[in-house]
Amino acid sequence: MNYRLASLVITGAALATASQSSTASTFYPVPTVEILVGGSAQPQYPHQGRWYIEALKGREYAIRLRNPYGVRVAVALSVDGLNTIDARQTSAADARKWVLDPYQTIVISGWQTSRTEARRFEFTTEERSYGQALGKTANFGVITAVFFRERVPVLQSLQESTPAAPEAAGRAGSDAGATRQTDEYAATGMGRRTDHAVVNVWLDLESAPAQTVNIRYEFRPQLVRLGILPSASTSDDRLDRRERARGFEPGFAPVPPSLR
Repeated sequence: MNYRLASLVITGAALATASQSSTASTFYPVPTVEILVGGSAQPQYPHQGRWYIEALKGREYAIRLRNPYGVRVAVALSVDGLNTIDARQTSAADARKWVLDPYQTIVISGWQTSRTEARRFEFTTEERSYGQALGKTANFGVITAVFFRERVPVLQSLQESTPAAPEAAGRAGSDAGATRQTDEYAATGMGRRTDHAVVNVWLDLESAPAQTVNIRYEFRPQLVRLGILPSASTSDDRLDRRERARGFEPGFAPVPPSLR
């Protein structure tokens, strides 16, 4: 399978239809973005208007994108603020993008390093991350997908209109609060090589994104500190012991010393 990269081309006629074709965006379903570890989607936890997942240190992961629209979409996908195709830091509108057919689902497993290969995403520490190696460390711990729909011509008389300015995907900052120097924070590293062929596709996109999805990821101690996951100290040790209880053991009934 060849994955497709969007190259944006805007024609004069297409710009004139932008106001008509973009008005229906609120009637479409919401795109799906899932983080896969071992092929399974990581649970997502809502917290103060954002979605969080637990980063599993040392584990590879992939990003599953689903297009719910009846037209092609181009998805600007960044990890730690770096475009997954070329590692550049740009606006979503200016970013190179992944192309999905109508209702298609694809899995992006790593950083695209050539036309035929990628390097796997891997949960690691900030110090061992790809962003640290590039000296781009401002946006650790966030995965962002911005969906742009392909512009569909409207069969009606064209009226003079002024195209809307492209909107860059917003990214809210985060602050986990005061921490100890020994704490480790999650980031994404560049893992093993994998085959991942790509080709360029020319697309005419709507100027405004249809949807933006942000997912924050942290190691479990930070999720506990943020109040997203319960603290291990609140667990009931007796209940845990009872959950580990088994039925039969080999042998005979022993006699306690006090009953001998």
